[in-house]
Amino acid sequence: MYLDSTKKTEIFTQYGQSATDTGSAESQIALFTYRIKHLTEHMKENRKDHSTERALTSLVGKRRSLLNYLKARDITRYRAIVKALGLRK
Repeated sequence: MYLDSTKKTEIFTQYGQSATDTGSAESQIALFTYRIKHLTEHMKENRKDHSTERALTSLVGKRRSLLNYLKARDITRYRAIVKALGLRK
C-alpha cells in the first residue's frame, strides 16, 4: 500500500507540530498533497479510470479550501506551507 501508518506519521511529524498532530491545516494539506501526487501518477498510466479522476478532483478541492482557510487566518503559516510543499500559488 502506498500510504501506511509509518508514512502518515512521517508526514505529520515533518509538517505538523508533532507526530500526533493530525488535525492541523498544515498536516492535512501535506497529506492531501502526497495523495494527489500518487493519484496523478496513477492517472498518467490509467487515463480511463474515472473514479480515480473524481477522487483526485475532490482532493484538489479539499486542499484548495484548506489553503484558503489558512490564508485567511494566518498568512505566514500559509506562505510557509506553500513554500515547503512547492505548490505554485
